[in-house]
Amino acid sequence: MNLKKINHSVRFVEIDAQNAGQRIDNFLLSQLKGVPKGHIYKIIRKGEVRVNKGRIKQTYKLKYGDSVRIPPVRLAEKKALPAPGRSLLTLMENAILFEDSNLLAINKPSGVAVHGGSGVSYGIIEAMRALKPEQKFLELIHRLDKDTSGCLLIAKKRSALISIQDLLRNRQTDKRYLALLCGQPGFKREKVTAPLLREELKSGERFVRVDQQGKESTSFFSVIERFSDTALVEVKIVTGRTHQIRVHSKFLGHNVAGDSKYGNFACNKRLKDRGLKRLFLHSAQITFKHPSSGKNMTIKAPLSDDLVNFLSIIK
Repeated sequence: MNLKKINHSVRFVEIDAQNAGQRIDNFLLSQLKGVPKGHIYKIIRKGEVRVNKGRIKQTYKLKYGDSVRIPPVRLAEKKALPAPGRSLLTLMENAILFEDSNLLAINKPSGVAVHGGSGVSYGIIEAMRALKPEQKFLELIHRLDKDTSGCLLIAKKRSALISIQDLLRNRQTDKRYLALLCGQPGFKREKVTAPLLREELKSGERFVRVDQQGKESTSFFSVIERFSDTALVEVKIVTGRTHQIRVHSKFLGHNVAGDSKYGNFACNKRLKDRGLKRLFLHSAQITFKHPSSGKNMTIKAPLSDDLVNFLSIIK
């Protein structure tokens, strides 16, 4: 096996305000690019990583002024991954909805993963880093499924990342989605609290189902417009579980149009014949407290042209 040394000698890093409050394992992942998480935990357990000359646990939260000892690490030489193409970079550049010194918001296109991995060489975050090489820090604040479009937030500072992720964790944001549901819902507004259990299949694919042993999950559905055999709804999610809207929609008996995993095959085929080529699920807006000003701000992402055109066809 061809090995390379990431660091040729022990390094000592003093923690600044930007990295204070971060867990040691997450800090090391950012410092030792390409090192598997399992190996990070191993060198922490063995005491090779020290903070202020003392051993620490992987859950230790760094403090301003801490001195971190980072040992030399070896790993298998990897082939360089292909860089994002010019067409993707142009797409990302045109997708920016908002930008300041703290964060970026983009209108994520459907069909593009938010990050590389699992057979995908690169995604949104890798493309944004290539587009903005001058930015030393760019990290996803949250995620959207590959086939879901809409508002995606990216932090340009660690303080912004921590601030908004805390808001998400404490349910202090307002996230609204637009979805086209198969059939005619018998409600105008509906609250769904079905608990969701996530499983991983042998193939590595994630699958979510309603199960009393699952995590509590809450979605509010409101019908915006009805068509002959579908309905456009707004969905406000209180919790942010994996595939929450798609599984809650299925629980209601009205699958999200174009959903190949949890959807209605007959409905999907019928709508595909009429021009729907993708999952009709779009993160339309997010409201949150700005990490710097503290003021509430709302970022809206318009529907893509293909979805707008499809709605005009089925009216």
